[in-house]
Amino acid sequence: MKVLAINGSARKDGNTAILINTVFEELNKAGIETEMIQLSGHVIEPCKACWACAGQKNCVHRKDMFREVFDKMINADGIILGSPVYCANISANMQAFLERAAVVGDMNRGLLNNRHKVGASVAAVRRGGALQAIDAMNHFFLNQEMIVAGSTYWNMVYGQMPGDVLKDEEGLANMRNLGENMGWLLKKIEQEDRK
Repeated sequence: MKVLAINGSARKDGNTAILINTVFEELNKAGIETEMIQLSGHVIEPCKACWACAGQKNCVHRKDMFREVFDKMINADGIILGSPVYCANISANMQAFLERAAVVGDMNRGLLNNRHKVGASVAAVRRGGALQAIDAMNHFFLNQEMIVAGSTYWNMVYGQMPGDVLKDEEGLANMRNLGENMGWLLKKIEQEDRK
């Protein structure tokens, strides 16, 4: 099994990456392969609403890294979405990615399938807006008929500067618990699929 994480932070290997790697540690302990794609340094263009993706299994536009990331998402068993909170919601790159992914998924129902995959969202936040960010990412999962893994509290960790999230012990414990829950859920689904 494999979990793909998409890090929507503008900062490579920053707080959002720390959160994702904390979840990954628990998934790796459970024998689940992990990969993180960081959108830092890239620009994901917004959806053009051209509907040309219908029947194509991916977006037809090739000016950014969307197609590569989307292909990996479709082939993963689980997906983690991570975003910092800059303006009371997800980052612009994450918003653009999710809008395009949602349209490609909708225009290719029956050809592509995220149904019954496991999803989890995490947010690195200085103060406010984390719930809106988590909700935005979870809405993508729910509209794709995915199963959302939860934890003991909202999947947010506090910190402003790179590395500050390491001081939020409760938040990091929540990330570890999220990784355990996601691993458990993935294995249960795999067992059910074998029947």
